[in-house]
Amino acid sequence: MDDDPVVAQAIVRDLRGRYGADYRVMSASSGAAALEMLHELALRDRSVALVVSDQRMPEMTGIEMLAQVRQLSPESKLLLLTAYADTDVAIRAINDIALDYYMFKPWDPPQEQLYPVVDGLLDDWATEHPAESSVIRVLGHRWSQASYEVKTFLARNHVPYRWLDVERDEEGRRLLELAGRTVDDLPVVLVTEGDSLVAPTNRELADALGLRTRAEQPLYDLCIVGAGPAGLAAAVYAASEGLSTVVVERDAPGGQAAQSASIENYLGFPKGLSGADLTHRAVAQAARFGAETVLASDVTGFEERGPVRAVLLEGGGSIEARAVLIATGVSYRRLEAPGIEELGLKGVYYGASANEALQCEGEDVYVVGAANSAGQAVLNFARYAKRVVLLVRGTSLEASMSRYLIDRIRDTPNVDVRLHTEVGAVGGDGHLERLTLVDRGSGAREEVSASWLFVFIGASPRTDWVGDKVARDDKGFLLTGNEMLGAPGAGSWPLPRSPYSLETSVPGVFAAGDVRLDSMKRVASAVGEGAMAVHLVHRYLATI
Repeated sequence: MDDDPVVAQAIVRDLRGRYGADYRVMSASSGAAALEMLHELALRDRSVALVVSDQRMPEMTGIEMLAQVRQLSPESKLLLLTAYADTDVAIRAINDIALDYYMFKPWDPPQEQLYPVVDGLLDDWATEHPAESSVIRVLGHRWSQASYEVKTFLARNHVPYRWLDVERDEEGRRLLELAGRTVDDLPVVLVTEGDSLVAPTNRELADALGLRTRAEQPLYDLCIVGAGPAGLAAAVYAASEGLSTVVVERDAPGGQAAQSASIENYLGFPKGLSGADLTHRAVAQAARFGAETVLASDVTGFEERGPVRAVLLEGGGSIEARAVLIATGVSYRRLEAPGIEELGLKGVYYGASANEALQCEGEDVYVVGAANSAGQAVLNFARYAKRVVLLVRGTSLEASMSRYLIDRIRDTPNVDVRLHTEVGAVGGDGHLERLTLVDRGSGAREEVSASWLFVFIGASPRTDWVGDKVARDDKGFLLTGNEMLGAPGAGSWPLPRSPYSLETSVPGVFAAGDVRLDSMKRVASAVGEGAMAVHLVHRYLATI
């Protein structure tokens, strides 16, 4: 949209030349005309992938017009063309109207200035709007733990799916009957090709979807265990520098970061980006350089085989490499309260992917935790839930949560923060129905109705598989560099040289990210450690 015919003709020409085969490119000479056009498209149920507007128009500014677009078509990507003098206004629009991107005029040459930006926006939109024919359908019911695990695996591996609750959706019941299955078989996964899957394991799902579950080479330069930010960063740098690289992940790429609805303090993304988006980009980047990713493969042990390090896999088999990087991150600690074990994952969940907020629409949601992951989840749930209650054991959020999240939480009207409060008990008939909240100061107890409890507490590393040779502290975090020298249970360092800063007590085995003792527990620091580890791997490989 642009009232300047020269600018309008130029942007339409460039967009049609690049995207005309896949998208219909329409133009309007004013903001009012553009809004009228969007109304007509909405009436015809036509999706709008991208709206591009100039900031300087006579009747209304581009930001004023895009604010109305956001209401009419909330899923459309918004791109603002602006002059350098309007930079401050454009930056404010990122917060005010969730502007996706702004760029300066002119955009010549478009191959360098325009197309990379639009490519990224359209790719993101296409990922969020897969073709109906390509969508896997999951038949299950709301309180099925197995259904929840299937949905989580698909979402975290960026596999589009459609959820059909057989207790609520007539189509779900019809498809279940057509598949020749009953409610005792749930969940049932209907894939686009092949037989339906009944209560599949992650490995069965991955194989049916064509995801790689086995390594292709007998020996690698580097085996990375864990595909969180640290592991993916290491994969990108290692593969780009010519190391044969394999990443082993038992669930899905991204780690805890993949569950973040919006990471707003990551360098280079002023609008922020979701953990899923960051993961998707990192996985594609690593694959582009030739790194392999082996999914749904649990690591159960570790062996030294002369100069080779072997990672043992569940069900037998192993992956051999000259060096190993442990980047398994941490898991959320289990909540300890009467009734928790009996409920399982039937209303009580650990972590949450961004798309899980949709299932809580119009209901009350309780979140336990006080770190950034909890804050990001609260803001995501608040978009759909009637009310979100954040339960915090401490007396403030400032000690553990970033300032920008605290400010946004306090400005969100349907969010309540209850300090020095913990969950004393949970209860329900087959699923969560009530919580007992305890004031840690007075001891007062209060019972509330609740169907959704999401837990974001503590950090528990899964490192038992490394065995006794790799030094850990009493909580399981890996010791690296000089911090392990003389530590209880670390044994003696076997080489005349000092260990490298991210090297564990076994030469050639490194650790990066949250699994390492005293790491910063931030995405940016994990990425930095992953990149740094590759530099140290090169130094190690030069010695063997």
